[in-house]
Amino acid sequence: MSEIVIVSGHPRSGSRTTELAAEVGRRFAAREGRGAPVVVDVAELGAHVFRADDRVTRRALTTIQEASVLIVASPTLQGSYSGLLKVLFEHFPPNALAGVLAIPVVTAGFQEQADITEAFLARLLRELGADVIDFGLTAIGPELSDLTAVADQYAAAIAA
Repeated sequence: MSEIVIVSGHPRSGSRTTELAAEVGRRFAAREGRGAPVVVDVAELGAHVFRADDRVTRRALTTIQEASVLIVASPTLQGSYSGLLKVLFEHFPPNALAGVLAIPVVTAGFQEQADITEAFLARLLRELGADVIDFGLTAIGPELSDLTAVADQYAAAIAA
């Protein structure tokens, strides 16, 4: 079983959204004495993401389902989380994430967008049976220039 799994729904690999989720994952792992997080980058799945029976997609889905902590990150795109993330999560059956603690991480241009997207993402994760943390992480505009500070602040807030 993977301890902590990060799923990045950003359509571009190596994004600040992915980096922010990785920063949060490292802090959570250190605090809980867990191993390094595993990253599932939807951008790297490419066209494989559209086929649930594809070997690459099955491996990603298995990794996600085996997580005890799941950090799911997405930029705000067209008023919601990314379509690639939605495609990936549509392959799961009902309650596939039961017993998994889920943490939504959202980046956006402004706070209202981030809040709406975080709520949509939390709802998706709950629909799949995950136990979603009380408040996810949202980061906007200038905050994205210092991902370390944002992750530190969030980690301190959820530890309280």
